[in-house]
Amino acid sequence: MKVPDNFLHVRRRSFDECKEECRNNCSCVAYAYSSMSNMDIDGDATRCLVWLGDLIDMENCTQGGENLYVRANGLRGIERKINTLQILLPAMSSLLMLTCTGLIWIRGFGGNKGSKNLWRRPTLGHTSPCNELADRNTEFPSLRFREIAAATNNFSESSILGQGGFGYVYKGTLEDGSVIAVKRFSAGSTQGEVEFKNEAFLIAKLQHRNLVKLQGCCTHEDEKLLIYEYLPNGSLDAFIFNDKIKSLLNWPVRFEIIKGIARGLLYLHQDSRLMMIHRDLKAGNILLDAQMSPKISDFGTARIFDVNVHQEYTDRVVGTFGHMSPEYAMEGIISEKSDVYSFGVLLLEIVSGLKIGTTGLTKHSHNLIDYTWSLWKDGNMLNLVDSSIVEGCSLDEALRCIHIGLLSVQNKPNTRPLMSWVVSSLDNEAMDLGLKFRYQRSSEPNPNIRYFANFANFGNHFGFNRI
Repeated sequence: MKVPDNFLHVRRRSFDECKEECRNNCSCVAYAYSSMSNMDIDGDATRCLVWLGDLIDMENCTQGGENLYVRANGLRGIERKINTLQILLPAMSSLLMLTCTGLIWIRGFGGNKGSKNLWRRPTLGHTSPCNELADRNTEFPSLRFREIAAATNNFSESSILGQGGFGYVYKGTLEDGSVIAVKRFSAGSTQGEVEFKNEAFLIAKLQHRNLVKLQGCCTHEDEKLLIYEYLPNGSLDAFIFNDKIKSLLNWPVRFEIIKGIARGLLYLHQDSRLMMIHRDLKAGNILLDAQMSPKISDFGTARIFDVNVHQEYTDRVVGTFGHMSPEYAMEGIISEKSDVYSFGVLLLEIVSGLKIGTTGLTKHSHNLIDYTWSLWKDGNMLNLVDSSIVEGCSLDEALRCIHIGLLSVQNKPNTRPLMSWVVSSLDNEAMDLGLKFRYQRSSEPNPNIRYFANFANFGNHFGFNRI
């Protein structure tokens, strides 16, 4: 089952110790125990969860989940609550029916046209994801469609911040002066109801300074809206691929952006309640706040993993060409190493200011990865650093980033590092990277060269989706 919220994580306990921890605490009502698939940075691979209060938000899971051990006195408390509910629910239902009848009468005879813009309540067979979130998280705000329309000047062109496969993102200002970013899913969007619910449910549960914060959502007739915090500097690709302003991102800023993205990705893979694979990590999905701190966005295609599962298969490959790992693009194999590969591509783009699909850099290079490998083999890796920032660049940091980037884009998933190792390597200059590098002395070209050279043909042949 899905374990309740508000648990206490007791570190470094075996199963028997976890059971005794609960038994010896008079306030303990339940405990759960599991072994994590990936150790945290401190090396603790155990997971002893203890509940000291009410068991809130329990759900049965058809797949995954954990065993929950409830103390006998805790069960009696739950049974008493159930008996109380059996008495209260019929009375509350009758009262609710009378209230709804009154509201329907008021809406039919005393309502006004503007009331049609209120949030739609759930109906049998169709549940609004916004209302589901509001029911499960009392801090999730209930916004009205008319308020969002007014904030964005009725979704005017002058309010548009950007565009994607889902539709448009608008800048808006609420009545209290709060500035928001509104992601509006268009009717012809390649991302539909599934992606909308996926993004709303997943990101509402995530809290990290390097992940964009979801502030609310709204459904109204055919409209699907997600409301995010407004990040004034837009997306990373608007800077690093623009020759006129790319110099504004000097090396210290770029290095901090790289480290921030790595921390956000580590949180998704290991430190959040849900182990999550992003599946579409790229510069366009990295937003920058007023201090140029990065925040990972766009979780419409993200995939939740059970903590005991290392990889899964999918028949529907989604993402961006060039950023997808070979095993994911060609075989549909998803794992955290898929995100590591995408991070390696993004890292090389940030250092060089070049897009992954850039060709013609050398006579035999087909893309940025091919070009980077050729520079590595010839001992000219510093030529990869963006010329607009090379003067103020720390050569040691740049070489370390390029090295980590090449480690991350290796063809075989098991040769790529984990994000915990990447974060430690970026923060600790004393860490040796050479021992983990498999292609350092190889005279053979990276297999990724052939993969990228023929990727378009493979994509057309297998009918992969491009989102």
